[in-house]
Amino acid sequence: MGIRDLHANVPKQTTQKKSRKRVRCFFALFVCFIIAPYFFRTPSTFSATTHRFGGRLVLSTTTDPKTFNPIVAQETSSTQILNHLFEGLTTIDPLSGEVIPHLAEQWTRNTDGTIWTFSLRQDVRWSDGRPFTARDVFFTFNELIYNPDIITPLKSIFTIDGKNIELSVIDEHTIRFILPSPFAPFLRSLGVSIMPKHVLESAVKNNTFNESWNIQTPLKEIVGTGVFTLARYKPGEKIVLRKNPYYWKKDSDNNRLPYLDEIVFLIIQSQDIALLKFKNGEIDVYGLRGIDYPWLKPLERKEGFTLYHLGPTMSRFFLTFNQNKGINPHTSKPYVTPVKLKWFTNRNFRKAIAHSINKRAIIDLVYNGLAIDHNTTMSPSSGFFYNPQVTAYDFDLEKARQLLREEGIRDQNNDGILEDSEGNPISFNLFISSGSQQGTQLANLIRKDLSSLGVDVNLIQMEFNTLANKIFFTYDWDTMLMGMTGGVEPHFGANVWFSSGPFHMWYPRQTEATMPWETRIDEIFRKGVQELDEEKRKVLYDEWQRIVAEEVPVIYTVIPLQITGVHDRLGNVKPMPLGGVLHNVEEIYTTESKR
Repeated sequence: MGIRDLHANVPKQTTQKKSRKRVRCFFALFVCFIIAPYFFRTPSTFSATTHRFGGRLVLSTTTDPKTFNPIVAQETSSTQILNHLFEGLTTIDPLSGEVIPHLAEQWTRNTDGTIWTFSLRQDVRWSDGRPFTARDVFFTFNELIYNPDIITPLKSIFTIDGKNIELSVIDEHTIRFILPSPFAPFLRSLGVSIMPKHVLESAVKNNTFNESWNIQTPLKEIVGTGVFTLARYKPGEKIVLRKNPYYWKKDSDNNRLPYLDEIVFLIIQSQDIALLKFKNGEIDVYGLRGIDYPWLKPLERKEGFTLYHLGPTMSRFFLTFNQNKGINPHTSKPYVTPVKLKWFTNRNFRKAIAHSINKRAIIDLVYNGLAIDHNTTMSPSSGFFYNPQVTAYDFDLEKARQLLREEGIRDQNNDGILEDSEGNPISFNLFISSGSQQGTQLANLIRKDLSSLGVDVNLIQMEFNTLANKIFFTYDWDTMLMGMTGGVEPHFGANVWFSSGPFHMWYPRQTEATMPWETRIDEIFRKGVQELDEEKRKVLYDEWQRIVAEEVPVIYTVIPLQITGVHDRLGNVKPMPLGGVLHNVEEIYTTESKR
């Protein structure tokens, strides 16, 4: 989930777990020793003489957004824009990962953590000037998230043991949540975008909310409390965000934020072109690929930019097989042919594929050494809940062949292609998103590795939104190579790991788990979300990571190291491992008022 950041006081429990202290200490030390030195060589430190107001920040994105509606958004092409337009009751401290207030100013709770009362900020207005109230919070949860007619990935996160949270409006700026049982990540989950009742209530009554705020919607109709508003959208070219004149935050001199007039997202499908635009100063911020580093690093001082090293990303790149046993109601045919389904649902088959991927070659050839081998569901940067003690799949073609032989799969006619016990050649389509040179390189290396094993792979590239539609709606695919972002809280992946979840890619929306290990993961997530003792939660989520590694519904490859280039004309840039370089975008300014 996209949750943004601001620092404020938080009610703390009377005792603190040592593990939490270790996590906060780790991030603090990381910032002090890795990131802080950069501030002494760039003009990012605030100066009273700096002209802060005006100008624009230019970023890039590889594809058009699919929607401007954060409740139904399911892909980063949309959420990276929406994160600047909408806010939640809470957010995350970008240094410690702790929950801090945002649209909610403060809160209280009862002893067992089932009744929470939030006092909302009284100085917040929607971008159309209307006041933000508790009725907007009530509307967001009761009428949108819990609405059975609205398709949203948020339902699974806010459903506790099959029950909804009850909300009541105490007054215009006070809202109460009554939980059916303790919900450990409750505060962290309240980073979800709050929506304007006065704008969207009619769409709910007319049962048109799923189509509301699509990319054809007049932009002035899209109203949020975020730092920016939508100003212009030219499909395939750019998205322009303009400062929200009613934004509630102010700086220490009581000046209304943000400093910037605009953020411009240039839609650039080619990363090579984005790289050149960054080098030439046409883009302010650029996330490096491993192959970019040797070229950009020597130019750092000459071209006036800084490369920030922020550790492993939260993104995981993985291969997954379609195990959907359902029947397409439109064709009356299986989503996956019985022959392929037999392969894909076989654990030894998936393990053999995992052993056939040369991760070292991927790290060296695709990422220029700037990535790490990865085998589990969370990134090392997640901190406390990360479990490295899981089954690892080293590159071992002989072991892969042995696993396949146990399942009757071997090259029966010496043509170089493996066949199953019924003589069917092992051949399938591998789908990837177009426009990513790294993704294409990664896919080609995997195809080459599998070819060495004797598996025929047909690589198919398509635009990301079309690919996402296949995964989550039409289910007409064989194998997928894709990436997914993550965070520090395991439960926020519930819509992936619950067997009934819409993001349970290999077999989504199951009415009942089809495999015992899926049943156990369902149990872990139900228990983990209600367990308030963090050490006990860790035991549960450690088991979840071990199960996934052993059953391999997804085959993890590598995690890139996060290196971000930022042009030195930007001020107040304060990179953080969790927040990246734009966590305080409302405070960032440019030394050039017009560009």
